[in-house]
Amino acid sequence: MTAGDPLSALEDWIAPLLAKLEPAQRRMLARNVGQTLRRSQAERIAAQQNPDGSAYAARKPSKARQQQGRIRRTMFAKMRTARHLRLQASEDVVTIGFLSRTSRIARVHQEGLSDLVESGGPAYRYPMRELLGLSGPEREYIKDLLLRFLAN
Repeated sequence: MTAGDPLSALEDWIAPLLAKLEPAQRRMLARNVGQTLRRSQAERIAAQQNPDGSAYAARKPSKARQQQGRIRRTMFAKMRTARHLRLQASEDVVTIGFLSRTSRIARVHQEGLSDLVESGGPAYRYPMRELLGLSGPEREYIKDLLLRFLAN
């Protein structure tokens, strides 16, 4: 993170206040922040939006999706579930991310990398779709949550 990053500024501002809390209180706060963020990230993924509010790049048209009687699913329907979108919280760190195979798929989309469409199939350069990232309202919500917790 760069020095001009708003999250770093929030970290620098809140660190002395968090240092005064007991480890159990910090862990509880971290878990609360993490659960809130995981929920908002999942909602944003369901809405097919990048953190800046822009829509994800559309899927490439496919003959399979145009057939009659086929079920249409949104992208990343299973990835946004708690089983795949994992939360780890300690008194010092909150981490939200994907594990194992899911993390590789998420990274390909997050960074717009090339990958095989299927095993042994053709490679395709996927457009960038930011699955994880903080939006402005999420940053404000974190700040408000921290202040409410410290006020109690």
